[in-house]
Amino acid sequence: MKPTNFEIAIALIDQKNAEDSNTYSRHGITFSKELLYSQRMSQKLLQFKGEASEALQIAARAQHICRWKIARNQFSMDRVGYLTWRETLKKMHADLTAELLETVGYSKEFIERVSFLINKKMIKKDDESQVIQDVICLVFLEHYFEDFSNKHEEEKIISIVQKTWKKMSEAGHEFALKLKYSEKSLALIQQAIK
Repeated sequence: MKPTNFEIAIALIDQKNAEDSNTYSRHGITFSKELLYSQRMSQKLLQFKGEASEALQIAARAQHICRWKIARNQFSMDRVGYLTWRETLKKMHADLTAELLETVGYSKEFIERVSFLINKKMIKKDDESQVIQDVICLVFLEHYFEDFSNKHEEEKIISIVQKTWKKMSEAGHEFALKLKYSEKSLALIQQAIK
């Protein structure tokens, strides 16, 4: 049976992300960093919102497509530089995904919707943009928060959790509080959101 456009799109995104030379190793298995991240995004999206649209599923999978190609140190190491880097990344992720979707045969309208979601436009006003923001935060909290908290001062960690929490919906908050955390991580999160 021929693969669907959706299956081809996901495979193309994964193929791009598999090129990431940054890796994680666990139990003797090496993972491309951004491929693993994209798979975690898809998994968490379906756990959080099982009826996610095709556009939302593709946007989640492509959220960090080829992220390693634009390094943070290409921009000034201050808040303005950080925000410029993030905006540059979002545009690159959206443009690269649009090119892939065009080769697969998706409509212009569909591609525009995926780009809109990758750019996280109108969070708090657009339901799917809010879902993708929630999923980004949930993936961070479940998979990356522990390592992050081991590398930074408590004050910075609490500030990051507070900023993360503000971006999330009530449904996102409820889901986040059901994730499994170490005692230390849970205590930090509870301190941040009290």
